[in-house]
Amino acid sequence: MTTMMENDNTKKRLIGMTPEELKTVAAEMGLPKFTASQIAKWIYQAGATSIDEMTNISKAGRTRLSESFCVGTMKPIDTQKSVDGTIKYLFPTENGKFVETVFIPDHDRATLCVSSQVGCKMNCLFCQTGKQGFEGNLTAADILNQICALPERNKLTNVVFMGQGEPMDNLDNVLRATQILTADYGFQWSPKRITVSSVGIKNKLKRFLDESECHVAISMHTPLPEQRQQLMPAERQMSITDIVALLKQYDFSHQRRASFEYTMFKGVNDSMMHAREIIRLTAGLDCRVNLIRFHDIPDVDLQGTDMERMESFRDYLTSHGVFTTIRASRGQDIFAACGLLSTAKKNGERLD
Repeated sequence: MTTMMENDNTKKRLIGMTPEELKTVAAEMGLPKFTASQIAKWIYQAGATSIDEMTNISKAGRTRLSESFCVGTMKPIDTQKSVDGTIKYLFPTENGKFVETVFIPDHDRATLCVSSQVGCKMNCLFCQTGKQGFEGNLTAADILNQICALPERNKLTNVVFMGQGEPMDNLDNVLRATQILTADYGFQWSPKRITVSSVGIKNKLKRFLDESECHVAISMHTPLPEQRQQLMPAERQMSITDIVALLKQYDFSHQRRASFEYTMFKGVNDSMMHAREIIRLTAGLDCRVNLIRFHDIPDVDLQGTDMERMESFRDYLTSHGVFTTIRASRGQDIFAACGLLSTAKKNGERLD
């Protein structure tokens, strides 16, 4: 299967551009400046996938624009549907790679788990994406394409940057994507509909907190720095204690939310000692903890904690003032659950 954009893939993509960049495009094509806002509304708000759909731009203008530019959306080339309704999509990227995106419907909510990189540098022990290695950053256009070209685009209520990759390791493109999602010229979403996850990258996390109003979710997985380093090499770069100290400098007592992702491993991080350390570590921080069931991955000697133990852990944290939930596992049968995304095989093959 050959992956092509909606138009000639030698043309420049309009998706991912800001109004200032679109004004430059308009000027290059000899079009009025206000054409920029028209283009933005067609792409980000109306969901146009071709320049021909932009009917309030003159026919001659659309023709000139189409000579050098295309909207640049790329449809998913593969789809897998879970028994629980979760759908995993395989999207092409402009550099010929592939990423996985997961659509999770849940009653009146519909969440999209988007990717920010092809593979990941972080190499967390328990994550299949990390085993793939790092194959490149997604552009803002590639990030937004996962939303714009999603068949269920109009059903979305939330987006989480919890797919393939470490968002803070591709911060410029993630910030551009979230800016377009929340801007008046863009999707016009509240930043409270967007959560960006991170293992914690020194300097990058602070920049994200300063430049974005979106929710932040930190991959904790253990409150003990030495143990966390064994599970997550990124601990060497920014310790969980430093991450929490940084978060305490910001106000999460209103609408913006800070949360911690905590995958539970049997006999590793599921003791009451770990629960007490979480309480001590997060004291004074408005936050929540999301407990996650571990899903086995090849060649990793870890087992998931049973549900009874997870519930006891949750109840202990909750009784001590730490709001805690057990995240429902979705899409495990199609390898769409937490830690299972990987396109290593697909990126190593040519799809014809």
